Amino acid sequence: MIDWHSHILPGMDDGSRDTAESLKLLEMLSLQHIDTVVATPHFSADHESLADFLARRKKSYEQLCFRISEDSPKILLGAEIKYYPGLRQYPDLHKLCIEGTKILLLEMPFGKWSEFMIGELLKFTSSSDFIIVLAHIERYLSFQDAKVWKRLYESGIMMQANASFFTRFATKRKALRLLKDGKIHFLGSDCHNTTTRPPFIGKAIKCIEKRFGTDFICQMQEYGKSMLAIK
Repeated sequence: MIDWHSHILPGMDDGSRDTAESLKLLEMLSLQHIDTVVATPHFSADHESLADFLARRKKSYEQLCFRISEDSPKILLGAEIKYYPGLRQYPDLHKLCIEGTKILLLEMPFGKWSEFMIGELLKFTSSSDFIIVLAHIERYLSFQDAKVWKRLYESGIMMQANASFFTRFATKRKALRLLKDGKIHFLGSDCHNTTTRPPFIGKAIKCIEKRFGTDFICQMQEYGKSMLAIK
């Protein structure tokens, strides 16, 4: 299975502190049958230049790769991009896509979105340059009315949900319903460390499999692989 959202790269953000913790996170993910993990460190254009971010990410990745084992999950580089007004005009935005794809993972504001924000999201889909995925949509659901979500879905914007959405008793039923209705496209652990925010994606996968069956899980896997062009 694929973990679409993680903070496993050492020293990049508020995620893994060092290589040792990153290796432990990869081991935990492997035990949960994750074979591919997308590394999505936070990127905020108002705190760091793209060049500096990419240089730091490259150094962190190489530092980690030097020590990972052959049976460790495959790592794909990406970013969790903090939305800001005018993001579409940011130069070289394609360099933040998940490697080998046109997929941008966006973190939206935790509040009601303005019509300008919604309009900008919709404009992203008017060209073939990017595929927009909104990170951990469960955090925004209550802030936007149904009409907003309808517009976003109809435009082709895709949604990623965190494993915790499926493992928490209070949200499990809603998460499964959205997944069944095709309103959640990707699953991520959003793991940050081995203590307070470890990966629970295996538990979420078991929950989904129990409700919808093994074939459903296989379909999720094959769809994810096709989006990442993994053979």
